[in-house]
Amino acid sequence: MKSILVIITFLLTFGANAQSFFDFPDSINKKRLALVVGVETVGTAGSLLALNQVWYSQYPRSSFHLFNDNAEWLQMDKVGHTLTAYYIGYAGVRALQWTGAKRKRAIWYGAGLGLLYQTGLETLDAFSAGWGFSIGDMAANTAGTAMVIAQELLWDDQRIKLKFSSHLTNYAEFRPNALGSTVAERLLKDYNGQTYWLSFNIKSFAFKENRGFPSWLNIAVGYGATQMISGTENPDLYCNGNAWCNGLDRHRQWYLSLDADLTKIGSGKYQKKLKSGFLRAFFGTFGFIKIPAPALEFSKNGVRLNSFYF
Repeated sequence: MKSILVIITFLLTFGANAQSFFDFPDSINKKRLALVVGVETVGTAGSLLALNQVWYSQYPRSSFHLFNDNAEWLQMDKVGHTLTAYYIGYAGVRALQWTGAKRKRAIWYGAGLGLLYQTGLETLDAFSAGWGFSIGDMAANTAGTAMVIAQELLWDDQRIKLKFSSHLTNYAEFRPNALGSTVAERLLKDYNGQTYWLSFNIKSFAFKENRGFPSWLNIAVGYGATQMISGTENPDLYCNGNAWCNGLDRHRQWYLSLDADLTKIGSGKYQKKLKSGFLRAFFGTFGFIKIPAPALEFSKNGVRLNSFYF
């Protein structure tokens, strides 16, 4: 839940799609640089301090310690960490490019913002008795940062983007405190309904010279897991004698679907057609959400076609 809220905050604050409104200058614009550094410094430090006061202060503290949660939730939480680091880094790169910073500096320093921020969160976890500093989380954070850097260095673009989708499931009723009680909480906290996607821009890879092929069309590979009401097992104490709950069999799911890169709609020839500045900002900010579409599902139970999947 924290991951999704953090992504939206950073993309809104640092303008991941700033190029929709401004040209990137060829040399440093000192006013823009001061603005970006100031906003990033205040935003990063301020949000970590706020999380410490609003969230972590409600739980017992401890000395710095490690916590191995690599086996929990069939690694759904780890993919969430990768997604968060990726989009904070993506926003950081675009923000520094807007200042006119040199290409490699914008890439390394901008993308590093995601890893820096996630390290701050892990440090808060490390001093909380209920959690701890997770090496697995840091590996996932590093993967998200590396994904931004590698694509910028290779292609000056993000041809492969991480995406998120979520739907309601019945599993939250067994543990509403952990999986959510309201609709919003269930969408953001229930791993059973969440899917994380790698969304590949088709034209960038296969039809780059074809002017008629839609630049926004993507193909996406998704990962999810289901039948989970706790991190590593489904203990009977959460089932309250419900036979259906006792028979849960946690397992992974894989998906194949179509998607749209909304940032491509707000750029190039599409930008001229999309005159609304609000819509361009909206597309740039919420482009991390996977577009609902038909999807093939692969799991231990075989193959199934979902006519409408989110």
